[in-house]
Amino acid sequence: MFELIVISHEAMLPGEAAIIQQLFEAGLEIFHLRKPGASEQAIRALLDAIPAMYHDRIALHGFHQLVNEYEIRRLHFTEVHRLETNETIWSQLWDKNYILSTSVHELSVLQTLSHSFRYTFFSPLFDSLSKPGYKGIEEEGFYLGQECKPVPVIALGGIDADNMEKVAAMNFDGAAVLGTIWNDPAKAVDNFKKVKISEEIIWLNNQHSYRRK
Repeated sequence: MFELIVISHEAMLPGEAAIIQQLFEAGLEIFHLRKPGASEQAIRALLDAIPAMYHDRIALHGFHQLVNEYEIRRLHFTEVHRLETNETIWSQLWDKNYILSTSVHELSVLQTLSHSFRYTFFSPLFDSLSKPGYKGIEEEGFYLGQECKPVPVIALGGIDADNMEKVAAMNFDGAAVLGTIWNDPAKAVDNFKKVKISEEIIWLNNQHSYRRK
C-alpha cells in the first residue's frame, strides 16, 4: 500500500476551505492540517468551512481538543510534542481508535518509534519545494530497509509528480506533498491530480509485482 497525503500551507489562505474540499472531491484520502501560527478560532473557522463529511480524513497537528467536536479521528504529534508525551498517553488514544502519526528528521530515530503510531513522516527527502535552502538527504542508491521501519514511513520534502515513483522505489510507504500543491494555490487541484496519477501508477505496479510472486 502506497499512501498519498497532502499537508496544508502553514498560513491561512484566501479560499482555502474550497480548495481543500475540491482536493477531497478529487480523491484525497488524508489531509494534514498544520497551521503552527494560527489561533484556535482560525482553525475552527477553517474546519467549519469544510463539509463535515470530510472531517474524518483530516489529521490535526494542533488543538487536539477539537477532535470530539468535529468528529476527527486523526492526531499528529510533532517531533517536539512526541518527546513531551509518554507511551501511556499514546496507548490510551490508540485504545480509543484514534489514528496517530508523528514526524522524524533523522533515520536513526525511526527505530525508536512506538507502535502506537500508524505512520510517521520522514523529511526532508528531496530539496524542499516550500522552503528554499532546505536540503534533502536523498542520495544515489538510497533505500529504506524494512528493519528501519517499525511503523510505515511517509516521505516528505520536495516531492512532486515527477519523483513519486522514485520515492516508492526507495521503499517508502507513501508520500506527503506540500509545496507542489500550495506554491500556486490556483493550480492546487490540478497539481494534486498529477501526483494522484503517479500514486495510481505505483499502486498498479505493486499489484503486478504481487501477482508475479
